[in-house]
Amino acid sequence: MVDRDEANAPLIGEHEPATVENDGHRISQEHDSTSPSAFIWALTFAAGISGLLFGYDTGVISSTLVSIGTDLGHPLTTLDKSIITSCTSLGALIASPITGILADKFGRRGIILAADVLFTAGALGQTVTVSVPGMVVGRTVVGFAIGGASLVVPLYISELSPSASRGRLVTLSILFITLGQVVAYFVGYILSMQSGGWRWMVGLGAAPAVLQFGLMLVLPESPRWLVKADKTQEAQKILRKVYAARVDTIVDKVLRAIKTEIAEEEATGDDVSKAVSGNRAQVWLASIRNGSAELFYVGMNRRALTIACLLQGLQQLCGFNSLMYFSATIFSLLGFYSPTMTSLSIAVTNFTCTLIALLITDRVGRRRILLLSVPVMFSGLVTCSIAYECLGRPTLGAEPFTKTMDPDTRSPWAVVILIAMIIYVCGYAIGIGNIAWQQSELFPLSVRSLGSGLATATNWGSNFVVGLTFLPMMEYLTPAWTFAVYALVCAIGWMCAWRIYPETKGLGLEDVRGLLKDSYGIQESLRRAKIRDP
Repeated sequence: MVDRDEANAPLIGEHEPATVENDGHRISQEHDSTSPSAFIWALTFAAGISGLLFGYDTGVISSTLVSIGTDLGHPLTTLDKSIITSCTSLGALIASPITGILADKFGRRGIILAADVLFTAGALGQTVTVSVPGMVVGRTVVGFAIGGASLVVPLYISELSPSASRGRLVTLSILFITLGQVVAYFVGYILSMQSGGWRWMVGLGAAPAVLQFGLMLVLPESPRWLVKADKTQEAQKILRKVYAARVDTIVDKVLRAIKTEIAEEEATGDDVSKAVSGNRAQVWLASIRNGSAELFYVGMNRRALTIACLLQGLQQLCGFNSLMYFSATIFSLLGFYSPTMTSLSIAVTNFTCTLIALLITDRVGRRRILLLSVPVMFSGLVTCSIAYECLGRPTLGAEPFTKTMDPDTRSPWAVVILIAMIIYVCGYAIGIGNIAWQQSELFPLSVRSLGSGLATATNWGSNFVVGLTFLPMMEYLTPAWTFAVYALVCAIGWMCAWRIYPETKGLGLEDVRGLLKDSYGIQESLRRAKIRDP
């Protein structure tokens, strides 16, 4: 295991970057001027292909649902559409916590490779199916892949990234998700005009998975996982590639910080292999139980989990993915001539605003962006609700939601709804859409995979609820009240985030744990941010 004398050596050496100490708190300044190396950019792009797959598979279903017709044996009912859509989220929900455990056992890279296999199998399975149950199975397999990739890719990137650019690089993986959605809508628009084109839509999702599988075979494992697995020399080689500049100072500092964290965990009894007798499987299961206890009963870990689950739940319960899944259906009902092309405006807005988030996340700060962007989402949702009410249809007990409006008689309120949705998407993409995936930075190494897994499961559990209930809510609760409910979720989420979400901009992964040690650290985090950015 880790050498205690080496692990407990001072973090600041003779030639290492200085830190600012204030009231006993050490604030890491890991050379904000150090830009990500070409190696870390290449690694982020390769890992980000999982985001492309994630976005493509969640976006393509919108065009698929309006293109299938009777190819699965009968016209799709509202229940069929809800099940086909939500089963992907259910698969991701099942996979996320399991993946969090497996990522500690087998490493981050191995999980990404396994997800690529599932992406390919699920895409090909959907291509050849001739029934709704077959489509559900294919979408569920894709859900397993998305659940694993959505957890591990941000974790993998955050553990390899310099702290000064960690937010930017994790956001880049989210940018790939939005790019995948743009590609999905564009492909859907082209292929929706072809007989059986929906099969090509879902089948094309296999191509990026095969590409990423090949690339990941030559990419390294997370250095933090390697140190924990007693492979320090290999971790050091990787860190030298990550920090191409000032290698002798930064790499040594990061390695000692990681070792110190692991040594502290062992000193408090986290090394269960010494406490549990039996075979390796028994030791591993005991380590899972021990990790679960540490996550829930250690105050700072419990606070980290609360924050991560709050952000992931808010990201989905605000209703955003209902637009991704059903935007073509919505715009068809509102009377737009080309629902798929209209949906493309939503995807392009999402991509563009995520690009803005990429540029400002590490400069402005996570907390500030979130608190400024959620009110924008709220205003868009309230406008949608009012516009639907003024549209005068559908109302409870009146004509069903499934009746399509004639484009020649389309109300101007339909255009207002489109504009309001675009405003909503702007707020989402700049804020909660990417900030929730910064979750890995909240957890210490010992529970980072498990905590991220449970938070991601919260995301997919909420996603499953939204996907399953959106169309029934639109039909029976009315669209006006459906969007009002999502607006209420945003308001409650904003108040909770204001109370418990600290600013983590510029902090090293090993520094965030101290912020949550005794409280949620809101005031302390703001004070540190002011010191870093005077």
